[in-house]
Amino acid sequence: MALHSASQGQKYLKIRLGYFFVQIHVLTKTHKSSYSVFTTGNLMSLRICILETDILRPELVDQYQGYGRMFEQLFAQQPLTAEFSVYNVVEGHYPPDSEKFDAYLVTGSKADSFGSDPWIQTLKEYLLERYKRGDKLLGICFGHQLLALLLGGKAERAEQGWGVGVHSYRLAGKPEWMSPALDELQLLISHQDQVTRLPEKATLLASSDFCPIGAYHIEDQVLCFQGHPEFVHDYSRALLDLRQQHLGEQVYQQGMDSLKHSQQGSAVAEWMMRFVAQGKESKA
Repeated sequence: MALHSASQGQKYLKIRLGYFFVQIHVLTKTHKSSYSVFTTGNLMSLRICILETDILRPELVDQYQGYGRMFEQLFAQQPLTAEFSVYNVVEGHYPPDSEKFDAYLVTGSKADSFGSDPWIQTLKEYLLERYKRGDKLLGICFGHQLLALLLGGKAERAEQGWGVGVHSYRLAGKPEWMSPALDELQLLISHQDQVTRLPEKATLLASSDFCPIGAYHIEDQVLCFQGHPEFVHDYSRALLDLRQQHLGEQVYQQGMDSLKHSQQGSAVAEWMMRFVAQGKESKA
């Protein structure tokens, strides 16, 4: 990996991935709630809008910055190239109508998807309009639940209580875009709400006894996961420590013990990118 200076004075990272290079331009952030990172390479580039639905706790900001940044780092490891724009919708930031994206990703949040906060209502209206226009939508945790609610399903506080740490799911289907293929899926989780009824047109992708609706897709337009592919073990461990008293000792310890297992967030990220790319390829 090397840091270079571009002709216009910008900085960029040049990273070798397999047999080609990916160049990441590091742009000056105009404000803390909206910024872009661009990657270019030998493959067709995707444009993904990340709708960030949370502000990290102060203890975590310096190291992790935000869920938008965590997703950028995750997607940068994948074989498909992409450019990202991040907008913090909690603070009321959305892309201008003139901006066109291949997909819109709704991140996780400490808020309830069924909450009445004004920013949640605004986000629901925005996503419903995007859905009606035929745009591709991706949802993680809060986003997974919010899209289910918006499209006719149900999400609520789960009687199972908190799910934390590394969680295993059975895979109910394996569409072509789910490459690399897995027999089961392990993801880091942190949630006390769940989708309890799928939208009418949704197809179940992953489930477990604890979380019967762990992932779903709606045709080739919507793809959602309850787990967090963008989480890393250290972040999950830090969250557990911060929430130890709230979780209770038993749940906390179970979560900490589970962190000895690996997780497959990178595979899910590749699935998401291939899900988005399949439509773009057909139009190219």
